[in-house]
Amino acid sequence: MCGLITNSAATHSRVVLALVFITLFHFLISVSTAATRQELARGFRASPDTAVRSFQPLLNDPTGNFSLGFLRVEETQLAVVILHVASSETIWTVNLTTFPAWTDRALLRFDGGFVLSDADGRVVWSTDTAGDRAVLLNSSNLQIQLARDPPVVLWQSFDFPADTLVENQNFSSEMALISSNRAYSARLGADFIGLYAEFNEGRSQIYYRHRALQAKAQVIPGGGPIHLQLHSDGYLGMYQNGSVPVDLQAFNTFQKPANGFLRLRLDTDGNLRGFYWEGSKWDLVYEAISEQCELPSPCGSYGLCEPGAGCSCLDNRTVYSSGQCIPADSGDFCGNGVAKKDFWVLRRSGVELPFKELMNYRTGFTKDQCESFCETNCSCWGSLYYNATGFCYLVDYPVRTVVAVADGTKTGYFKVRQAPSRAKLKMGLEIGLGILAGIVGIAVMILGFASYRQWRRRRGIGRFFEDDDGSVSPGPYKDLGSASFKSIEMGSGFVR
Repeated sequence: MCGLITNSAATHSRVVLALVFITLFHFLISVSTAATRQELARGFRASPDTAVRSFQPLLNDPTGNFSLGFLRVEETQLAVVILHVASSETIWTVNLTTFPAWTDRALLRFDGGFVLSDADGRVVWSTDTAGDRAVLLNSSNLQIQLARDPPVVLWQSFDFPADTLVENQNFSSEMALISSNRAYSARLGADFIGLYAEFNEGRSQIYYRHRALQAKAQVIPGGGPIHLQLHSDGYLGMYQNGSVPVDLQAFNTFQKPANGFLRLRLDTDGNLRGFYWEGSKWDLVYEAISEQCELPSPCGSYGLCEPGAGCSCLDNRTVYSSGQCIPADSGDFCGNGVAKKDFWVLRRSGVELPFKELMNYRTGFTKDQCESFCETNCSCWGSLYYNATGFCYLVDYPVRTVVAVADGTKTGYFKVRQAPSRAKLKMGLEIGLGILAGIVGIAVMILGFASYRQWRRRRGIGRFFEDDDGSVSPGPYKDLGSASFKSIEMGSGFVR
């Protein structure tokens, strides 16, 4: 008996060891595969794993600092991104206006180019290339290459930035940075970099502009477009031709020994910020806009930003909460080419625009003329008048945040779209209920008529089989009189 128990225990131990060995073997294989997958060849296929809750890696760079893969967005959506692995910070993403659903029926394939299709097989993104392989460089640049010596680059993610630039990446006049909420963009002009707000249906309003200082080199008119480059030495350089910058914006890490990683991102509040990875966290090393009240909309629609004091509302009757005072609006007040009186007016003194230097204005107006001009202009949402200069600034987008100032002669006139009145709402409700009652009445009449016809039909059949006294009739030959008999003879050919 003891020998039997001993043999059983030994067998059990061998089984356990075998299972541990097999599990360890598969783990090492998976780790090795993940670590060595630094190239995608033609025929590659990948779909989202429904069990993955955050990021599903597909391709790593040689250092393991960056990874291309599927990112789960808001639980249900799919994005193709490049992550900084240590911080899980998105460095690049496929720039889509809408993301497909996270499902194992979505597919990313590589057959010389990347093609992303949704659950229904519709192509939502494609590089339209015919390369041999895809690689992720240690700079975080994703490239599609022809296998030559040296490799020929057909496509690279550095040419299609999303909201971020990384060190040693060029930014040309054909490119744009777009914030992840798609409310702001960064673009280059002839001699400047500008930040723009998408406040109203395709209309962009510039709110920040940095012109080239041209200290070491001049911008030559007609000499070609400018471009930017984010340098690992800690500065953002602007160039036209050659290696001498026409402008240089230094970061906090400028000319300091650094072994980390630098990136520049257009954030969802409209600010352009630089971050430096020092090994365990991202340090803020640059801000294009240093003051909160200089941002395009720090207090939301119809908000009032008070320097050093925070946010409140233009309308004193409204309490600032949840990042807004009055719900954001869109469009204009135009109807058939004339101004519709479907707004009420909010006035406030001691206010100005945060980026008034970049807005158009009219001169020679009085305050009343400035307001009247906006009132009759259906595309105007507001006007700000400066009594000292006579400048009249017109706001042609739904009102966002304005800045509080001590000068009470700076006044604001703001349109607020009229909400449907209670009388109109009541009238609409009554009309709706009346229509509903009419439909119900018609339905009842139809059902009643149908029921009546059915009742008549059944009643006729019942009377056919009954006597006047309600007894059952023996049939059509009961008490045949001569007239009845003759009618049967004539109608049916019956012969007695």
